[in-house]
Amino acid sequence: MTIEINEDGTKTISVEYLARVEGEGNLHIEIKDDKLVHVQFGIFEPPRFFEAFLQGRKFTEAPDITARICGICPVAYQMGSVHAMEKACGIKVEGQLRELRRFLYAGEWIQSHILHAFLLHAPDFLNYESAIHMAKDHPEVVESALQMKKIGNDIMDLIGGRAIHPINVRVGGFYSVPTKAEMRGMIDSIKRGRDGCIKILDLIKTFEFPDFEQKYEFVSLRHPDEYPMNEGRIISSGGIDIAQEEFENYFEEEHVERSTALHCVIKEGRKAYHTSPLSRYALNYDRLPSHIQGMAKDVGLGKVCSNPFRSILVRVLESIYAFEEALRIIDDYEQPDTAFVPVEPRNAKGTAITEAPRGICFHQYEIGEDGLIKKAWLMAPTSQNQKMIEEDLWKFIPEHMHLSDERLQWHCEQAIRNYDPCISCSAHFLNLTVDRS
Repeated sequence: MTIEINEDGTKTISVEYLARVEGEGNLHIEIKDDKLVHVQFGIFEPPRFFEAFLQGRKFTEAPDITARICGICPVAYQMGSVHAMEKACGIKVEGQLRELRRFLYAGEWIQSHILHAFLLHAPDFLNYESAIHMAKDHPEVVESALQMKKIGNDIMDLIGGRAIHPINVRVGGFYSVPTKAEMRGMIDSIKRGRDGCIKILDLIKTFEFPDFEQKYEFVSLRHPDEYPMNEGRIISSGGIDIAQEEFENYFEEEHVERSTALHCVIKEGRKAYHTSPLSRYALNYDRLPSHIQGMAKDVGLGKVCSNPFRSILVRVLESIYAFEEALRIIDDYEQPDTAFVPVEPRNAKGTAITEAPRGICFHQYEIGEDGLIKKAWLMAPTSQNQKMIEEDLWKFIPEHMHLSDERLQWHCEQAIRNYDPCISCSAHFLNLTVDRS
């Protein structure tokens, strides 16, 4: 952190590297006459070029390429790509193959949520510099978190072929599917993970949360029968209710000079919006099992949670749900006769949105009859939330300017970590136009 007092009396606080987030971001604050005059949350992760080098590749390569966008949430990108390609090709994967995709997604939610909640975010509430420092006084919490995260990784390994950048996902299904015995072999560990998550929720509910209720326009998927992961319509707390293919009619990306992540806004009013576990929870509370609704009530949550600092509670509840959803899928599982549905390319466009741990993840592709990708458009949850994060900081900082610079930095970083930003995912290659008049 660097602090400068300028000639006009403006104090500038710059946090060059944010801690306990995935990727590289910074924060720039200016205060003059005890008033906040400037906030800038920047993402300077190098451009990733994924949209550019997807062009010209076979449509069947998209799941393996997009999985490399993130080591924490590769399934979100794989599922977005396969759903989009299948829509473009006019096929739908159902039955046990669809259930296996949901099982794989549950594994990702578990490992990602547990990593964030207990190893990256909990130290903020317990006043530790990191999970390593926290482990000295709370070894059982860190050990339990690592065990739960491993269970999520094991699910991804079983279905995806490996936990990081899975290789078993293909357009139309999978390259191979597990046996019933292999699926049932995970029951005991998944039950231990669920029980451990419920137990550790008792610690999380004792945290002191800042009073920071906000008015958000929440955006998430909504499915008629399920708590959403892979499928659903796009809805918002402001009244949006559209098919996924209509996304670009209502939402728009815009470039900001300070960031390699594009901001995204609702076109009407150029409004920032919030997509995250808080959004899923607020817009799909009635899709949660009644006993998990009861757990939410026990930890002080209503049907809507508008305090981003309490998002850690929602992530733990979603983890419990993911453990139980995995158990349900295992209980109903019968090994399918084939691991995939044949898919033939055609000249078409496919759009798909799935629920990454951090919020909605957008994919759109144009492909030709030769199966080559003509155009790719990807949008990560963190880039969609970046504008909302800045708006939070504009409201949060004035209430904490009386703190020392070090404590102010701590609280501002925590406000950013509320969103579990996956910064590497959001870094975006900017289109370049050269006019050589």
